[in-house]
Amino acid sequence: MATQGERAKLLEEQQRRIKENLAKIKHRVVVFSGKGGVGKTTVAVNLAYALAKRGKQVGLLDADITGPNVPQMVGLHQPPEVTEDESLLPPERDGVRVISLATLIPPDSPVIWRGPMRSRALEQFLGDVAWGELDFLVADLPPGTGDEVMTIAQRMEPEMAVIVTTPQEMALIDSRRAINMAKRMGIPKIGVVENMSGLKCPNCGHEIDIFGSGGGEQAALDLGVHFLGKVPFDLRARQGADLGRPIILEDEGADISIALKEIADRIEELLLLVHAKPQ
Repeated sequence: MATQGERAKLLEEQQRRIKENLAKIKHRVVVFSGKGGVGKTTVAVNLAYALAKRGKQVGLLDADITGPNVPQMVGLHQPPEVTEDESLLPPERDGVRVISLATLIPPDSPVIWRGPMRSRALEQFLGDVAWGELDFLVADLPPGTGDEVMTIAQRMEPEMAVIVTTPQEMALIDSRRAINMAKRMGIPKIGVVENMSGLKCPNCGHEIDIFGSGGGEQAALDLGVHFLGKVPFDLRARQGADLGRPIILEDEGADISIALKEIADRIEELLLLVHAKPQ
């Protein structure tokens, strides 16, 4: 068993590796929500590919340790390679470098880990993965405001938090908690995405507000954060996720893809403001 001094030395080395990795990444974005079932991972995955389609070098970190779904959504099944210095080389899928616990454990294996183990896994994803030079690292966090969210906020030092919600009141209650947590963690820019905001009937074109509309925008206004945009409900996004093909790659002209590209534009604009030098 390691002594207290040895553990302290290992921790110091881990923090050094994380710092070195982060120094090679221009922008760090976390995507999370106050509750599950709001399409957070779908938004995170498609935002990563929207940025990659603009010629950016993008990494996608699946930080949902107990429910890692990113590999399924992007059609990635190969584990990362191990380099000579024992770093993990993230496999690339359609121009995005992806790391997830799902590619490191047997299929259908439950991850029955307590909070400290989940946090250590995230620290390894930040420090032991050879991300290389990136324009963006997008982290898809688990729902809620638990250990993984705090670990990423502290270790990754994100410049922006993207809070995903649906317009319905129950989701908005939790999204407000997520916004306030991002504020407490000192994340410089916070934005809200209203997902599943309206469904256009494929037969007549009439728009149906399945979960309501405008709630995410109002929450952003009430709490003084940025509203990034509305993403319409599209059945093909779910079908594409099941098949490992993000909608933004399958149909760039779809309403949902256009909305996601506009949100990616807004995120990049806000991040440029973070780095803008005062006049």
